[in-house]
Amino acid sequence: MSKRTFSIGGIHPHDSKISRECAIETLPVPPVVYVSVSQHIGAPAKPVVAVGDKVKAGQVVAEPGGFVSAFIHSPVSGTVKSVGPRKDLSGNNQNTIEIAVEGDEWVEGVDLSPEIVTGFPDDNSVIMDKIRQGGIVGLGGATFPTQVKLAPPPGKKCEMLIINGCECEPYLTCNYRYMLERAEQVVIGTAIIKQVLGVGKATIAIEDNKPEDIAHMEKVVAGLAASSAKYAGISVMAMQTKYPEGGEKQLIDAVMHRQVRSGGLPIDVGAVVQNVATAFAVYEAVQKNKPLVSNTMTVTGDCLPVQHNYEVRIGTPISYIIEKAGGLPEAAAKVISGGPMMGKAVSNLDAATVKGTSGILILTEEQTRRAPETHCIRCGKCSDACPMGLEPFLLFRLTKADMVPELEDNAAQDCIECGCCLYSCPAHLPLLDIIRTGKQQVMGVIRARAAAAKAAAEAAKASQVAK
Repeated sequence: MSKRTFSIGGIHPHDSKISRECAIETLPVPPVVYVSVSQHIGAPAKPVVAVGDKVKAGQVVAEPGGFVSAFIHSPVSGTVKSVGPRKDLSGNNQNTIEIAVEGDEWVEGVDLSPEIVTGFPDDNSVIMDKIRQGGIVGLGGATFPTQVKLAPPPGKKCEMLIINGCECEPYLTCNYRYMLERAEQVVIGTAIIKQVLGVGKATIAIEDNKPEDIAHMEKVVAGLAASSAKYAGISVMAMQTKYPEGGEKQLIDAVMHRQVRSGGLPIDVGAVVQNVATAFAVYEAVQKNKPLVSNTMTVTGDCLPVQHNYEVRIGTPISYIIEKAGGLPEAAAKVISGGPMMGKAVSNLDAATVKGTSGILILTEEQTRRAPETHCIRCGKCSDACPMGLEPFLLFRLTKADMVPELEDNAAQDCIECGCCLYSCPAHLPLLDIIRTGKQQVMGVIRARAAAAKAAAEAAKASQVAK
């Protein structure tokens, strides 16, 4: 029987999983960390510490700044040295809390023991509070606050929980290692999320280029299901290896054969998607009272003599990680945060990791050199490859012509910036680079329209009250 996959577009880049055999190592704590208050989609968190304050690992240092926001915790113990703007991985200024490390003292109540805890509370309000207080966000790339995602709006009901173990981005293997080394915690986290959502079914989706993960996760799921009814309804599904299989909308299409419409959300078709790393973080928050203060990332590249999968305290400088990995090779030309398809070039090696940092990829000049741009031959390969069913060359032309209304009409806002069009173009056109600019313009228009509508509604309400 053929493996499941999504129905529109997609490509098959070489997966380059050269770090897959590297077990997760705990990176030594750096002498200083830089903790951004903007580590999630939504409003930045608000600092609650000041210069000179002593903090412990796991202590809240910033509180949510709005409904779609998340707690930020100190990943280390030490002294707050500064609170203010600092360049992030993209070179943008973000409000950041600098902490000089002193020892490794944790707040009371955090369980750092290796013991796996399988029993979890029946009270969903207790679970949701622990997830919220733990600052858990989606670790598949979007960093959406998890407590918000697990509370569907009125009238919406989850029919299936999908745990994303595809890790379709080339080079990255930290999720692969999670499923080999921390499978029980991932499945327990899955069961916790399933209970909160009140859904009977959960599927752990894994691409078939990870047969060891599939076999191991099936064994763990079966063992836990035999131990407690709380683990019933969880299954493992092998997916066809195709990029971007791990995209939220693509995964829903593959697993449920349902497509999320333009402007829609997964819950509109009865789905909630969480990454395996998020499931693990939920386990740690609920079962161990441990907030999200570290994550696992891949440090890799063909020019690196040794590959790594590290567990890293959030806020660790990229330069420190590279130094511990053996230093920057002479052949290195570019450092990428993430993978080669959707990752972003690091503009400043002194920038620090955030909750969503999934990898550091080091590329050579030969790997980063673009082929000369030629003329479009109208082959349609970019449209065939687009997993969102868009027409990339049309969006490319509309952006160049500054035709923003037409960009919105042709759904530029739906672009997931996966890079399939750029990868497939025989003319080597910078399709994604240009489309990304157009998308930003359209999103600005959409946000302005929404703000105007909200203001108008508030004004109308105030007028009614005045009458």
